[in-house]
Amino acid sequence: MTMPEKTAQRDFEHPFHVSVTLVAALCIAVTLSVALLFVTACKCYRKRSRSSFLVSRRGIKTFYTRPSGSAHSSSDLSSPDLPPSRTPSPLLTPIEGTAKSPGKIYAGTTGGVKLDPATLSKECYTEESETKDEGPAEKVEEATEDLGEERQNMGILNLSIEYNNEKNVFIVTIHRASYLPAKDPQSGTSDPYIKLCLLPEKKHKVKTRVLRKTLNPVYEETFTFYGLAYNQLQGITLHFIVMSFDRFSRDDVIGEVVVPLANVDLSGPEVNMTREIKQRVPRLSKSQGRGEILVSLCHQPAANRLTVVVLKAKNLPKMDVTGLADPYVKINMLYGNQRMAKKKTRLKKRTLNPVFNESFLFDIPQEGLEDISLEFQVLDHDRVTKNEVIGRLEIGPSCEAETSQSLHWQEVLQNPRKQIAEWHKLTE
Repeated sequence: MTMPEKTAQRDFEHPFHVSVTLVAALCIAVTLSVALLFVTACKCYRKRSRSSFLVSRRGIKTFYTRPSGSAHSSSDLSSPDLPPSRTPSPLLTPIEGTAKSPGKIYAGTTGGVKLDPATLSKECYTEESETKDEGPAEKVEEATEDLGEERQNMGILNLSIEYNNEKNVFIVTIHRASYLPAKDPQSGTSDPYIKLCLLPEKKHKVKTRVLRKTLNPVYEETFTFYGLAYNQLQGITLHFIVMSFDRFSRDDVIGEVVVPLANVDLSGPEVNMTREIKQRVPRLSKSQGRGEILVSLCHQPAANRLTVVVLKAKNLPKMDVTGLADPYVKINMLYGNQRMAKKKTRLKKRTLNPVFNESFLFDIPQEGLEDISLEFQVLDHDRVTKNEVIGRLEIGPSCEAETSQSLHWQEVLQNPRKQIAEWHKLTE
């Protein structure tokens, strides 16, 4: 082939080669554009569907859970030591044939380091605290009497309750509240809502919506509870807490209403009730005893560590209307006045004599325990308001001489690598 023929052939193939490359690039660009548009459309559709679902859920105020197949005994309704999970049940079944507007529906349902007694130098930790076996209704009645009847009236709550024997469901309807005090001094009104808890379990907790700027809110909200047998209602107490929403700080507590079901006949039609909202008073008085706590300490100089074991507490004061408490312990290691580390035990529900048996390790400075002290705080867990401190204990070199805390600390220093356990009284 001559030189002119080769040039002509190269000129003929070059445009075709360029056109194939261009077409391939255009195809890739179109494919990517279509894929991007598809992904964007899917995200927009999912976002729109989710927002509309949330709006519908907020509008009708309905929550569904799986109803239990049979009635549970009272032992099945006891809560575990750990707080219940907030994850909703994946199995959903709606209520059928309910005459009322849909309400919120809940189904009734029913772990520290173990210490070898041989490792401790004291035998006092083996004492078993005995509690009086009282019924839930008796505890609530006794605790309510202890609070006194001179509490200020904070308004009126109107509600109704009924029990559906066919479906084994307990239904509570909050109609309205009247004559509430003003918690907002600027507007002279409140933003009230109501929390409802079933005692003594404290597991079923629901609340109404917030109504803005009113002292006479009308709710008309129904809450349905599954899994409660009729014979269990006698041991249940309804605990209503009226709150005022505050956008910039903690919500204000207006008052509370306690309704024991022991003397309420729910075998017939719906029962309407009107109760006075009483002012919520502090659970602890200054003259009241705070109980005792048993702790064990062990200094390990070679590892520069301090082992702290929270064993148990006893004779704690009553912190709620059931006559019980939900205690846990916080431990702070202080270096001088500065907090170096903090730990806390698990929550123990509905007990005045909790057993923790939990061990914690604290790394201490090279200087040793000269400026180290331990602060123990026993607190009562409360989801409605702030957790309240039941009592405190401080052990360290700054304690007064000849006290149990000072003697305990000195014994720990004189006996390294040995567990030393002592009972201590809690103070304010």
